[in-house]
Amino acid sequence: MSKRKQADFLKWFGPLLHALRDLGGSGKPREVSEKIAQNLKLSDSILEQTIKSGESKFHNQVAWARQYLVWEKFLDDSQRGTWLLTKKGWETDVSESESRLIFQKWVKIYQERRKSKSTTGIIDDVNEIEPEIIEQDYTPTLLEILKKLSPKGFEQICGLLLRKSGFEQVTITGRSNDGGIDGIGIIALNAFVTNRVLFQCKRYSTTPVSSSHLRDFRGAMSGRAEKGIVITTGRFSEEAKREASRDGVGNIELVDGEKLVELFQKIELGVKPQIVYEVDYSFFEPYL
Repeated sequence: MSKRKQADFLKWFGPLLHALRDLGGSGKPREVSEKIAQNLKLSDSILEQTIKSGESKFHNQVAWARQYLVWEKFLDDSQRGTWLLTKKGWETDVSESESRLIFQKWVKIYQERRKSKSTTGIIDDVNEIEPEIIEQDYTPTLLEILKKLSPKGFEQICGLLLRKSGFEQVTITGRSNDGGIDGIGIIALNAFVTNRVLFQCKRYSTTPVSSSHLRDFRGAMSGRAEKGIVITTGRFSEEAKREASRDGVGNIELVDGEKLVELFQKIELGVKPQIVYEVDYSFFEPYL
């Protein structure tokens, strides 16, 4: 593993803490990444880099930084899906050199746990897998399973997700030459007002959904619905994100792979909740 890749991973420790302070002490994972990008004025070329799975390299690195900050007690991981600053995190700034010391300390701790894995091996995993995999055996993730569904099957399960999430009269169209419209649903805004919503389902892996794709979808929506949703197992380019919320045109809601998994988990669709007790290694560290 090159020193450059190590630095790529470690340089987000301090900015992550700053971002959470800017957000008032807590934030959703993607919200925190976006705040870091905003604070540091990161370019689209950095934000659109991917790892082997097709997921965002930048967000993956930030997730690794978060994991080490949890072990170091700068962050509280008691609330699933929300990153929280501890008192220590509120009061501490972490330089890149301090980040390297934190990293080396925890590599040593995990070396003791997993004798078969060298320090280099652990470093090599960074930027290519999710942080949690360092602590557990590999099993297919929900997102990986969704990516393996047939195109028709993915459309159907997205329709089911919308129906379970409060949409009514959900219909899968899937017709060719229909501007990419895969389905229609009705959502109640209140007791008096409903909106007709068109949705599109894209099983993307490595290629991001582009801004031109959203413009085509918006054109297909014109005169047919008040709102649109694009659901993908992959991600959206930075230009696509800006296009989705551009002023003066119909707004399009974007659901990327990460948000899609959150929605499945929220309504427990295709997943079963489990209570898992994990050892808090930082608790035992002073006694080693």
